[in-house]
Amino acid sequence: MSTVLGIETSCDETGVALVRDGELLADVTATSMDEYARFGGIIPEIASRAHLESMVPTLNAALDKADVDLAEVDAIAVTAGPGLIGSLTVGVSAAKALAYSIGKPLYGVNHIMGHVCVDELVDGRFPEHFIGLVVSGGHSSILNVTNIATDVTELGGTLDDAAGEAFDKVGRLLGLPYPGGPHIDRLSQVGNREAIRFPRGLTVGRDKHDHPYDFSFSGLKTAVARYIEGLTDAGKDLPKEDIAASFSEAVNDVLTSKALNACEAFGCDTLVIGGGFSANSRLRELAAQRAAERGIKVRIPPMRYCTDNGAMIAALGWELVSNGVEPSPMDITVDTNMSLDTIHF
Repeated sequence: MSTVLGIETSCDETGVALVRDGELLADVTATSMDEYARFGGIIPEIASRAHLESMVPTLNAALDKADVDLAEVDAIAVTAGPGLIGSLTVGVSAAKALAYSIGKPLYGVNHIMGHVCVDELVDGRFPEHFIGLVVSGGHSSILNVTNIATDVTELGGTLDDAAGEAFDKVGRLLGLPYPGGPHIDRLSQVGNREAIRFPRGLTVGRDKHDHPYDFSFSGLKTAVARYIEGLTDAGKDLPKEDIAASFSEAVNDVLTSKALNACEAFGCDTLVIGGGFSANSRLRELAAQRAAERGIKVRIPPMRYCTDNGAMIAALGWELVSNGVEPSPMDITVDTNMSLDTIHF
């Protein structure tokens, strides 16, 4: 039995968790999200400072909750990328110090793979082959996975705005608080999804052929902006609920259709969805509905594991240890744009 401690500091959450033999022992998260509402976005310097202040208390809380002494930990896993350079550096520095102090191996892992791997803590071991859909504020990617620790290939990703990023930008257009995603989700549940036909990027003609698993939401965001501008110039009230519902439908239509197309193209009967945007209610509903029609199983972790957390890094670290993957060298650095073909350094 191996006990892996995971540290996550890619953006504004300081997460520490422990996984033993594939079972989650503890997961503690400190967030600085509330500090950014007045800025309308993350401030990297504030995030880095918050990680420095939260690291030791969060680590101690996780060890206490798991009833594990640091000396009992067999390996340290930490997010090495992608993410904010200052935030990543705090986490990697802390992980190096811990690994060195207890003489245990260090694994610098890919944050995005963690968003997929965390589902194993809830729904059990993955099948031999599945498709992963990772959707968050900075990433919208489709992954072909035969082994989460050793064999992952990115089939496609966002060419401009990611899904979560597009939601935040449209939220600002509608005058909603930051982050816009949850507020648009709430409004969309009472709006008419068919009120406005917003465009679906890369889904027709040559674009569909050349980019079967890629995403583009920048044009959709522009279409929403022009629609709002037109109503405003005409002195008309904004039907915020209908705009939110129609915009949400456009995004989730593309996400689910491309991910399920990948499942069929690669002969997979399981789709695993992860990332902050996987908390979106319409994404969950539409994915379940369309997957059932195609005989495909959908796995999405509970809400508490959708946002960044230490559990997802500990889970991926445990998979690396279990698969006998060589640990990272102690002189690893961070990679703010880590490729999705890289599982660990």
